[in-house]
Amino acid sequence: MIKLYQFERTWGIPNLSPFCCKIETYLRMAGIEYDIKSALPFSAPKGKLPFIEDNNEALGDSRFIIAYLKSTYQDLDKTLNDTEQAISLAMQRLLDEHLFWAILYTRWQYTDSNWQINKKAIFGGLPPIIRDIAANVWRQKIKQQIHGHGTGRHQAEEIFTLGKQDIDALSTTLGNKQYFLGNQPTTLDASAFGHLINILRCPIESPLKEYALSKHNLIDYVDRVKEEYYQDL
Repeated sequence: MIKLYQFERTWGIPNLSPFCCKIETYLRMAGIEYDIKSALPFSAPKGKLPFIEDNNEALGDSRFIIAYLKSTYQDLDKTLNDTEQAISLAMQRLLDEHLFWAILYTRWQYTDSNWQINKKAIFGGLPPIIRDIAANVWRQKIKQQIHGHGTGRHQAEEIFTLGKQDIDALSTTLGNKQYFLGNQPTTLDASAFGHLINILRCPIESPLKEYALSKHNLIDYVDRVKEEYYQDL
């Protein structure tokens, strides 16, 4: 059985990492059995969570994990035509490579109150001295990554303006459909749910969250997917 290594559950959502949530949601949508192992990224194959173990091999990075699950178990995208495949890829890039950085900024850099909430969720289980040292080291590392990506070079207002454009694109693409590409869940839904629930349904406050809360179709979508696939939460 697949072992899924991810951050411990918190905040009443599947996971505080959009990418961990993405993988677990794909597993549930595809009906693939798995066990969860709570972890921190220190021992992960690529230094990040999630990663999986299957057939005595470890595999990291959500994109490669999804590709493995598609080829080995169940492909949620097998009925998509070429245009739908292209839309799926483009929207996943929007989520994973752009909107994600705005989410990261809200937690690690935007306000101290958000940082304290984030710090407790990730590092709260460590002994106090180790917790504070590890949290501060990782905060500086993440802030450097945000700056290196380019997002951290902008003012907060600029970051949220760009993030709001992503929210508009997601809301428009979803429209009044059950899922982003029709009546059946696809990889895009696993990714979109993972990111959107981490904006809408977590205790991190920001103009990005406020704006997303104005998009009723996104709120309904997140609540609908959670109720269908995470009744245990």
